[in-house]
Amino acid sequence: MEIAADPPETGEPGGTGVVDHPASAEVLATVVAAESVLSKRFGARIRLAEPEDLGGSERSIVLRVKVAASPFSLPRTLAVKRYVERPDTGSRDSWVREAVSYQLFTALAAEDRMCPELFAHDRGTSLLVLEDLGRAPTLAEKLHGDDARVAEGALLSWARSLGRLHASTAGREADFDALLRRLSPPKSKDPLTVDGPIAVEALPLLLRTEYGVATSDAALDAARATLALLDTARHRAFSPSDSCPDNNLITNRGVRFLDFEGGCVRNILFDAAYLTVPFPSCWCAYSLPPGMTDAMLAAWRAEIRVMWPDLDDDEVLLPRLLDAQVFWVWLTTWQYLTVPDVEQLGSGGAVARPHQADVLVARWAGLAAAARRAKSAAVAEHAESVVTALTRRFGERSLPLYPAFD
Repeated sequence: MEIAADPPETGEPGGTGVVDHPASAEVLATVVAAESVLSKRFGARIRLAEPEDLGGSERSIVLRVKVAASPFSLPRTLAVKRYVERPDTGSRDSWVREAVSYQLFTALAAEDRMCPELFAHDRGTSLLVLEDLGRAPTLAEKLHGDDARVAEGALLSWARSLGRLHASTAGREADFDALLRRLSPPKSKDPLTVDGPIAVEALPLLLRTEYGVATSDAALDAARATLALLDTARHRAFSPSDSCPDNNLITNRGVRFLDFEGGCVRNILFDAAYLTVPFPSCWCAYSLPPGMTDAMLAAWRAEIRVMWPDLDDDEVLLPRLLDAQVFWVWLTTWQYLTVPDVEQLGSGGAVARPHQADVLVARWAGLAAAARRAKSAAVAEHAESVVTALTRRFGERSLPLYPAFD
């Protein structure tokens, strides 16, 4: 969610101050819908004004609005998100997941709320009215800044916050499921359960066809074994699903997670892999300096060890973390080879992003190194053969460091 600069104020005094925006009709409709759902929620008319575009996507409009008139004690500004795609495009499932995710956290104590508070939601208009977290910088902005110490602190704070998010939502899957049932559950509670198995079975043929890489039976068996993480009843908690740097705000109250379109309860090792890959679902990811991932992993473990003391044991954690890494590398490579327009895999944010081939090579090289450390020869040999083939196709590649560390 990109934070925009102050826009010029337009519109009639006392009316809905719609800014000059190419989709001003959609903006106006979003403001009117938000006024309606808030008025129903609180039982009295609430008027909103001066909408500011916060940078949504093709799927949604995200605004900051001023509370111009209200008989209740509401914040001065609110954030409004409305899904604008047709219901048959999957946006309804995304809205349900996001609404339920915010409901789950809003029900927690304030100190355990790791995201904006939900003030109102409406299924008919696919609308969310949320706490406005202001103009805090994102983790992406810190990583693309010019201060390595500030970027390092932001990463460690984010890793600790991710651990706190997991620990505070452990054992709440039944609550999450109950909230889903009230809003008509999506076709799949966890998006990874759809694409993950498909990717594991399809990738060997794609690698052979595209790059001439053979996948041994042992390497395929290892990849298939990672699917057990999707079904295990242990180590489960809430996952933001897409915790890319631009979806995390660094506020004076700590890190706040945004964008729960894929929010679900699943095995926390899928999120832990964000610390070691890093950011496996993000094609805007750069590399980190030596030792950074170990420090991030230690910060995360410090928060989750009370809930899952077994994960404080390397013999328990590291094999599962390698499984999560294998899963993500196979899944994202399959996406790279099957998405018709590969540019769709890029970040929608304003920050620069590396070449996707650099990201792909770095992920397979990282997997090879991790597998060698874990003495998983079949996984390491397969990953090394993919790196060789990618280098043959794209030339020598090197994923640069985030600018703050360069």
